Amino acid sequence: MAKAAVVFWSGTGNTEAMAHAALDGLKKGGADAELIPVEDFSADRIADYDGILMGCPASGTEELDEGAFEPFFEAAEGNLSGVKLGLFGSYGWGGGAWMEAWTERAQAAGADLVADGVIHENEPDDAALAACEALGETLAKAIG
Repeated sequence: MAKAAVVFWSGTGNTEAMAHAALDGLKKGGADAELIPVEDFSADRIADYDGILMGCPASGTEELDEGAFEPFFEAAEGNLSGVKLGLFGSYGWGGGAWMEAWTERAQAAGADLVADGVIHENEPDDAALAACEALGETLAKAIG
């Protein structure tokens, strides 16, 4: 069974709700998956998984969270070559520029993005949660 992780940071709980939906999708798709707060995960553990989903909301001026997630992702960039990856997160303003920049960084690091990033403004509704679940299923199929 393929092994996957959902690594996330959430300030308000919105991205955490998305992470749980993504985890459900991974499991529904047949992956052995776990949910891990970014504070409990290190970049060197990426190699332990067949695929990774990463979730982080937009912070500041549409950037990754500078406290916990940005330092993790900066370290992770050196370990993403060939990794099957999916991105998701919530935002409260702007239009998703942080996801575009994050996607470009992941691609430049050599990650194999399995789908477009899933974003939603504020608290995720049923459609956003379904999109996160679909992202999880897509990754499960890609690594299965």
